[in-house]
Amino acid sequence: MPDRWLQIKGDPSVRNFLFQQSRIDSLFDSEIDRIHEIVNELLTRKGAFHVKVHYSSSQLTCWFVDDAYRYRVYVKEEVLAPEFLDQFRDCRIDHMQPVIDSEDTLSILTEFRRLRTTDQTIYLRNGSINRINGLIGMTFSCDGAHYIDHKTFFEKLETFATSDANQPIAVSA
Repeated sequence: MPDRWLQIKGDPSVRNFLFQQSRIDSLFDSEIDRIHEIVNELLTRKGAFHVKVHYSSSQLTCWFVDDAYRYRVYVKEEVLAPEFLDQFRDCRIDHMQPVIDSEDTLSILTEFRRLRTTDQTIYLRNGSINRINGLIGMTFSCDGAHYIDHKTFFEKLETFATSDANQPIAVSA
């Protein structure tokens, strides 16, 4: 786990046009609560230790403890299929001593929803949770990426957004 909050600024041309863009609902946005339920199941019951939600392109990238060297990519249609979770055996990762517990996993996903939907200009494009090392990764519309341990994430929520939906998300552009 990094000993500091790592922020990486991305493409300057994206930042230059930040306020000329607005979020367009993706396929995942229309089913965001269901997507988060699935992600939670993957992380807490189906052996995934790292899941990245690509909200803008409607895909999940997953790493599982029984095949940690390969990631798997799933797109909206297959993720939302009623039998999607049935393809994965029940497999808890407690033996790996995850840093992020099940309760915090749900809280992180709740905050991801808020960061995705609070502001139409500066919003979460991708969010990842790694339960083993306790890291959260986030990429925003301003092309800024953040890697932060989950405890600091909860301590610094106001840095990412306010509770007032009319206030912009305060991430560095």
